[in-house]
Amino acid sequence: MNKLLLKGGTLVSARGTKRADILISGEKIVAVGKRLSADARELNVSGKLIFPGFIDAHTHFDLAVSGTVTADDFDHGTKSAVAGGVTTVVDFATQYQGETLTEALNNWHMKAFANSSCDYAFHMAISDWNEAIENELPAMFEQGVTSFKVYMIYDAMALSDRAIFELMTALKPYGGIVGCHCENAGIIGKLQENSIARGETSHVYHARTRPDYTEAEAVKRFLSIARAADAPCIVVHLSTGAGLEEIMRAREEGVAVYTETCPQYLLLDDSAYHAPFDVGARFICSPPLRKAKDNKALWNALKNGQLDTVSTDHCAFTSEQKRMGERDFTKIPNGMPGVETRAALMYTYGVKLHRLTLPQMCAYLSENPARLYGMYPKKGVIKAGSDADLVIFDPKGSDTITASRCHSRSGYTPFEGMQTIGGVKKVFLRGKLVYSDGEIVLEHSGHFVTRKKYSL
Repeated sequence: MNKLLLKGGTLVSARGTKRADILISGEKIVAVGKRLSADARELNVSGKLIFPGFIDAHTHFDLAVSGTVTADDFDHGTKSAVAGGVTTVVDFATQYQGETLTEALNNWHMKAFANSSCDYAFHMAISDWNEAIENELPAMFEQGVTSFKVYMIYDAMALSDRAIFELMTALKPYGGIVGCHCENAGIIGKLQENSIARGETSHVYHARTRPDYTEAEAVKRFLSIARAADAPCIVVHLSTGAGLEEIMRAREEGVAVYTETCPQYLLLDDSAYHAPFDVGARFICSPPLRKAKDNKALWNALKNGQLDTVSTDHCAFTSEQKRMGERDFTKIPNGMPGVETRAALMYTYGVKLHRLTLPQMCAYLSENPARLYGMYPKKGVIKAGSDADLVIFDPKGSDTITASRCHSRSGYTPFEGMQTIGGVKKVFLRGKLVYSDGEIVLEHSGHFVTRKKYSL
């Protein structure tokens, strides 16, 4: 069996850093310690940071939405992932209305199988709820799908409060957990209708018709449902300080709520929408970009350990797809690419600016998502017995983010021109080198990851 010994690196965990060697045999880490020796090929990684493979638990590859399909399928999307040090994605197997959960899961398996360059798992996104769907829940757990997504917005996806409550209650015996896209559909819908009626149709009105209180209200309502069900829950892509306040209040009242945010809500703000359509529309996502004060509130929450994961909500569209809404902002497909740039951004604008520590970066990008989504200790940690998913990160040097060097088919990055310090040098997926010095060296070697219940 092939063996590899990584010598002299600084290992990063959620608890600290240490100099140590790593011995890999086949797909697994078999030893971690100082001055290891073995009959193995050696790789000197002195001066480098070694992270457990990063996990992006919020991607949308090959998703039919808004009258089109996301620009990145599992082929291109996961190539972007490994270039950013991501060794596992958790995508959303989406049950379109009228489908069974089994049909939805099978559809996503067909999209990903033999096309993914990193490992992958699925959340089940539920858009239809009835007794027959409830009866399918045990089959999801048998197949390693243990987390579920609901929406409070979008006509084709939104579930009622009652349906969300029933789902949460039904999942409790299995140890399942529900994440929610929290926005108030009624208020936003009416604000959009009023805006269009006044002739306010440009992209700048996307954010103006989705004010921060529409997120905060939906967060509060979702957490009230979780409290009634006495069930754990996840608020995904939190974008506002107002929403954070609702989460902190609910935690004080005993609600087990976990929270994710994304780099765009930390580093960008709604001034991006002031650009002309062809540029400004690229930043259309939901929830929208917020104010600088919201960026600050979320950074502080990360520093204080009040959030749990940083994912990307990678949902890429081309500029041509965005032009579907040039005359009506409500028709602009919502979403941006991000899976490839997350690590460099979090290191540069988090760790190097002392908003985060290295262990916190590891927790938010690796260990916490592994624990929350039932993959720990197979994923998310560097220890004997774990998958040999490793990111060799060079803390030195500088770079500039540019779409021309990214792998997304969107053709742009919302972080274009941003300067970064350090970067991903090599990526190992289950012991195999898949990315090295700017090049993807092994494609389509990703496996499906069956998951257990959350354990964060």
